[in-house]
Amino acid sequence: MDRLFSARYSVIVAIVLFAAFSRMLPHPPNFTAIGAMALFAGAFLPVRIAWLLPIVAMFISDLVINNVVYAELYGQFVIVTPGVGWSMLALALITLLGSRLLTKVTGLRVLGASLSASAIFFLVSNLGSWLALEIYPNTLAGLVTAYIAAIPFFGSTVLGDLIFCGVLFGGFAMVSNYWHSHSASSA
Repeated sequence: MDRLFSARYSVIVAIVLFAAFSRMLPHPPNFTAIGAMALFAGAFLPVRIAWLLPIVAMFISDLVINNVVYAELYGQFVIVTPGVGWSMLALALITLLGSRLLTKVTGLRVLGASLSASAIFFLVSNLGSWLALEIYPNTLAGLVTAYIAAIPFFGSTVLGDLIFCGVLFGGFAMVSNYWHSHSASSA
């Protein structure tokens, strides 16, 4: 049984790492696995470490994206961009959501958590953009403008979260079913 638990944990960590590094692959804006990864980590890893994985993944991938992909845009080495803390807060909240809502993983719960994760990321990260960037006035109208400007990206966030939740949770369910059927037949 310890071997099965160890293998299960290894697969969970491998799935989380794959999702984390997939952010560095070319993709449409906001169509990433990071929200699904946060839900997955929250569902299957101890909360004390689960919240850290998406934040570290975002930090590392931002370093690469900002300093390799967009190096000419910034013209200097960038450790963090303005407002990124708000995106990291959103990921921590999504991880917490996964740890609370997905204690029992079902398709309907994953669907609800995925849609909720998209909404959390949209609301929190764009609040951060409004607060951190000087392109929006610090007024209610400025906040509304920030949210309206983000609407085109929200569809990609929802689609990415739904697809990657399907891949991560569905893939893990298939691997788990395979292990359980093979461990039962070898017992």
